[in-house]
Amino acid sequence: MNALRGIVKDGAGTTLYNYFTEFGLAQISVDFVFGTAGTNIQGKVRTTLRAIEDNLLGETMTTAHALVSSEFFDKLISHPKTEDAYKFFSATGGQPLREDMRRAFPFAGILFEEYNGSVTLSNGTSERLIPTGEGIAFPLGTFDTFTTYGGPANLLETANTIGLPLYARQMMDAKGRWIDLMTEASILPVNKRPRLAIRLHSSN
Repeated sequence: MNALRGIVKDGAGTTLYNYFTEFGLAQISVDFVFGTAGTNIQGKVRTTLRAIEDNLLGETMTTAHALVSSEFFDKLISHPKTEDAYKFFSATGGQPLREDMRRAFPFAGILFEEYNGSVTLSNGTSERLIPTGEGIAFPLGTFDTFTTYGGPANLLETANTIGLPLYARQMMDAKGRWIDLMTEASILPVNKRPRLAIRLHSSN
């Protein structure tokens, strides 16, 4: 999720690298202005889609997806310009009185999904992967935008070698009583086109 947002953090939650700063890029943000009843939400979604399409830069995509915080999702489905669309969708796509409808709300070309994932930091506190009131929209079906690199394991034999996704070793007890299994993965997810991930938020 941090790679999707264009940042690299350590286990303490400290930002080590910001792709936008490192590469001199400006992050694209779309303000949905949910607090204003007359806001054209479809227009905001189209702006988001066009921002993604304009920054494909030779890449391809199939659809667009948005992972949003619970606060953003609640404002989206309750806004006067989207409330009826959500009502009709929930009436045909599921049973909102019995089922959890937060996982898929297609609107104006983007599939919005509520995402509340969090991680536990090294100091024992937790941090949400999507900040409160925000979301991130990105393309699906790309070929060379999202990738994961593997780093060499902490072994002498892997020094100065190309990293692999996973390393596994078996160490047998000298007396043949047991086998110690060691595994290691040093992976780095990367978004090669940071501007394809559009920050969604609302200023009111």
